[in-house]
Amino acid sequence: QVQLVESGGGSVQSGGSLRLSCAASGYIYSTYCMGWFRQAPGKEREGVAAIDTDGTTSYADSVKGRFTISQDNAKNTLYLQMNSLKPEDTAMYYCAADYFGPCSRISDEYDYWGQGTQVTVSS
Repeated sequence: QVQLVESGGGSVQSGGSLRLSCAASGYIYSTYCMGWFRQAPGKEREGVAAIDTDGTTSYADSVKGRFTISQDNAKNTLYLQMNSLKPEDTAMYYCAADYFGPCSRISDEYDYWGQGTQVTVSS
């Protein structure tokens, strides 16, 4: 059974940094595209970043240059380093796994989801 467990969320001031982690289990981690998504109250879920099995990454324009997605296949863990955080980054952040691809940032294409971790950025 696939399980994704996020951690690392919290409250920071504008300009601060956080690193989110997503521990995966129950499947061969390196065979899945992985993504980070976020959803703020009253807004649609947004694809923040994705990383394919070959290491290719993609980012939403809103986070380019500030966020970095990475993974440690030996630890079955996905990361999202978030720097220069802004109040508009405040949201629940979710990691997700997509087996069939393509490795996009479209949430409907992802098969498995974590429970989310809250990120709050104050001005």
